[in-house]
Amino acid sequence: MEWLGLQFLTELPESGQVILDCTHNPFLVLLAYVVACAAGFATLDMTERVGHVEKPGSQRLWRWVGAGCLAGGIWAMHFISMLAFQIPIEVNYQLPITLLSLVFALTASWLAMHTLSHPHVTFWQLLRAAVCIGLGIATMHYVGMAAMRSAATTYYDPTLFVLSIVIAIGASLAALLISSHLRDGNGMFHQVLKYTASLVLGAGIVSMHFTGMAALTLVLPVGSLPTLPGENSHLQLGLTVAIITLLIIGSCISAALADKKLQNKEFDLRRVNALLSQLDQARVSLQQVANYDALTNLLNRRGFNHIFAEKLNEKTQNGGLLAVIFLDIDHFKRINDSLGHDAGDELLKVLAQHIKGSVRGHEDVVARFGGDEFCLLISLRDREEARHMAQRIMLKMKEPIELSGRRMVMTTSIGISLFPEDGKTCEELLKNADLALYQSKGSGRNSLHFFSPNLRTRATMELQLEEELRHALREDSGLLLYYQPIYDLKNAKVTKLEALVRWQHPIHGLLAPDRFIAIAEANGLIAELDNWVLRRACADLGELSRHGCEELKIAVNCSPLNLTREELANEIEQILHVTGVAPERLELEVTENALMGNIANSLVLLRQIRALGVSLSIDDFGTGYSSLAYLKRLPLNTLKIDRSFIQDIPKATQDMEIVQAIIVMAHTLHLQVVTEGVETLEQYQFLERHGCDFVQGYLLSRPVPLDEIRAVLDEINRRQHAHMVTALNLARGTTALASTDPFPKSPGPHAGASVVRPIR
Repeated sequence: MEWLGLQFLTELPESGQVILDCTHNPFLVLLAYVVACAAGFATLDMTERVGHVEKPGSQRLWRWVGAGCLAGGIWAMHFISMLAFQIPIEVNYQLPITLLSLVFALTASWLAMHTLSHPHVTFWQLLRAAVCIGLGIATMHYVGMAAMRSAATTYYDPTLFVLSIVIAIGASLAALLISSHLRDGNGMFHQVLKYTASLVLGAGIVSMHFTGMAALTLVLPVGSLPTLPGENSHLQLGLTVAIITLLIIGSCISAALADKKLQNKEFDLRRVNALLSQLDQARVSLQQVANYDALTNLLNRRGFNHIFAEKLNEKTQNGGLLAVIFLDIDHFKRINDSLGHDAGDELLKVLAQHIKGSVRGHEDVVARFGGDEFCLLISLRDREEARHMAQRIMLKMKEPIELSGRRMVMTTSIGISLFPEDGKTCEELLKNADLALYQSKGSGRNSLHFFSPNLRTRATMELQLEEELRHALREDSGLLLYYQPIYDLKNAKVTKLEALVRWQHPIHGLLAPDRFIAIAEANGLIAELDNWVLRRACADLGELSRHGCEELKIAVNCSPLNLTREELANEIEQILHVTGVAPERLELEVTENALMGNIANSLVLLRQIRALGVSLSIDDFGTGYSSLAYLKRLPLNTLKIDRSFIQDIPKATQDMEIVQAIIVMAHTLHLQVVTEGVETLEQYQFLERHGCDFVQGYLLSRPVPLDEIRAVLDEINRRQHAHMVTALNLARGTTALASTDPFPKSPGPHAGASVVRPIR
């Protein structure tokens, strides 16, 4: 078989001269091995580059660069190895065939790079590619051998010829496997492994070449004379080819390294840009969180204050009016308590949309300050514009809302302050709007009020009173107890005293409870104040007992807020123990609204107090919303009819019927009845006639301090005795004592505590 002038699978001729003394230049052989190793290293490096670049165009570029390095390296190795081949005849090489061998090398190399460019390649795909690549390399080698021209004929040993092809395929498979495993690694160990793999690949490529050379036999024809080789420069040419090849491969590797660094910088730059983008998004999110309410998506207090300051500065420079409108949802706490906080949140969302829909788009600012408090900032032309805006919001808020299967209507209280009339700073305007809101809530809610200077004066006074009340409780100074008698109609004597707290203020004089009780309740002082009243009342009762009033009882009012404290029963027990007062002589008065606010807890606490032996009275009956179903379950002893039902008797027939019904109902429930606010003889006679148990009011006495109560009691009892004697004489027909009024008006021992009318 002959192909391109080469004898394959052909026996040597029987006649002819066999050239046996062919040798190789060791230096050039070593140089060829170095070039092969460099080509292998470049192939591994370019494979990594193809795997790491992202753009398809860059992948194609580095695939061709890798193919060029591998093809150039293999072809240069073959060329240098042929220059190292030394035979005693003249040898020439045909350039076209030599260049053709380079085409086969390039084709095989491109196939190798194309196979390795796939991210996931199976072993069988690698094996098929290795067969094609090995055959291409072998073809390159033997085409290159075909370019050799000399007087000798070329023969190949079939076995070694096949072995060279197998070596080419094996070297190709090894290169593919190594490249597929090394392209995703990094670090020092990876580099050492890549260098080692390059040496192995170089050895495989050189082994294939010299196995093919070992299969070569050159035979001179019979009678031909060998032509001696002329002077040659194989060493110089081999060095030149090697240096050029190594420079090209080195340049490609350097370019790949530079591109890798550039890509890393681009990647780092993208990461930095991504981080900057994330930081921008985080900043926007934080700004959203910092300036907006998460539930309603309205501005929060911080965001509102920022815009408020900007608008205030603008109005200060350019002139104009601003209105700050404070809104508070009336009785919103009932929604959370009855339907739960989730329902309350849903309601707040709806109400926020109602408020937002009532304003003038982006011109007005709406914010939620927390809970059920909202605040608006609007630009005005005149004062009435703020009123119309508030009224429009109040009307919008009254629209029915479906919530948790219920249809409900909410109302709002509104306070308004104006710039520059009511203040020139954010803090001042917000505070004044809040004061106006407080006035709206105090006047029955579902209303609006503008700020006025007297509100500031009132707030300042309340703050001062709070501080002074705190001091009075801490130092036990200024607080007093006044006592008002409660007359027992059946026993015809005073059997109870109601303890009423007063405050002897160093500037404002004697203050009634309505001036400071609300302050104490609003500022967490009411428990301490109630405790002080209870201790002082029990101590005063002990003092009265030592002066002959052992049968008197004392009634003490309990604040609704104090009635929610579980420790109240223990405090009462401790005070009774310390003062030595029997529990039966103490009566605790509570309002019906306080009881009905939390009936379950109230019932438990009242039973604990009754277990001590303390009596319980429901105060101001008829003014709240108590239920008879609950009233019969409460462990009460006494029911006090509010003064509002007695003040128009006997003129108001309806009030008379209501009082009669209450008395009958109370007696049915085995409760004693006290009627307070009795000021006229007609009222007294009406109550006595209809079975009332006790009366209390100015007809008997105004509240007096402890040191005057005994004189008041003596005066009441003396006049009662005189009245009874007069009545007896009249019954006997004697008029001597009837000629004078036994109950003249008298200022009594205290200007505000005289007995001004007879009890009959």
